[in-house]
Amino acid sequence: MRVVFAGTPEFARLALDAILAAGHEVPLVLTQPDRPAGRGLKLTPSPVKQAALAAGIPVAQPRSLRLDGRYPEEAAQAREQLLAAAPDVMVVAAYGLILPAWVLQLPAAGCLNIHASLLPRWRGAAPIQRAIEAGDERTGVTIMQMDEGLDTGDMLLVHPVAIGAEQNAAELHDALADAGAQAIVQALARLPTLRREPQPPDGVTYAAKLDKAEAALDFTQAAALLARRVRAFNPVPGATTRLPGLDDPVKVWRARAMPADTANTAPGTVLHAGPEGVDIATADGILRLLELQKAGGKRQPVDVFIRGWQP
Repeated sequence: MRVVFAGTPEFARLALDAILAAGHEVPLVLTQPDRPAGRGLKLTPSPVKQAALAAGIPVAQPRSLRLDGRYPEEAAQAREQLLAAAPDVMVVAAYGLILPAWVLQLPAAGCLNIHASLLPRWRGAAPIQRAIEAGDERTGVTIMQMDEGLDTGDMLLVHPVAIGAEQNAAELHDALADAGAQAIVQALARLPTLRREPQPPDGVTYAAKLDKAEAALDFTQAAALLARRVRAFNPVPGATTRLPGLDDPVKVWRARAMPADTANTAPGTVLHAGPEGVDIATADGILRLLELQKAGGKRQPVDVFIRGWQP
């Protein structure tokens, strides 16, 4: 099968590798333009571009696919490349550009999206992080037939994945990337016989894009929610808090909710600091900080961190 692939980050790279390993022909890869990265802000190709070039696959990097948008010449060039590629199907995974109608209609079998949730729950930009933050016990991957809506297309295949009690977003990302790679290979193999199932109208939720403003922990909320938020924001954008005696916010890499009666304690009060953790009162329970990082410093387990800090 001739498969055009559109994706950008590591999540998508695993899917591209799996499609190639399954023997499909990939005549063209679309990915985001190279971005500055690292301390030197050197232009760096995406993981998908690196994989495509290593496999000798032509790469297109338009800034937009809208023929009537800000970059019509780039969109028109991408259209010519897609027409020349003559794909049977297009697979999309965390690409980062909206696909206009002409793209969705170009391949004979349309465009398939690898979405990191059990649709219709967590449509949108940050399904992995929002599932952890909400306390979901499971999520998964949905292979979806794309339409012009926001993750509203018919479902073709679903692959559930459990969320571990201590699992952070990076760990869940890797599990879902593996599941997505397996699921898309299964979907392509069964494509002619897969039944399209419309998404149910009930249970729709939206996974809003992460905002750096959310990183600061608000201790007027419950400890259980804050512990989930620490996991959800690990590694990006990273949860932060302020501790007495330190001028800059501290990044919180690991934390645990502890049951306690904190009704008469001001939220944000440091109750105890020892090698087992830094305990902070919340609106409901205690948040025990377990791994911390000072501004400009390294990640440290709490027993090491407190040697250079005392409340």
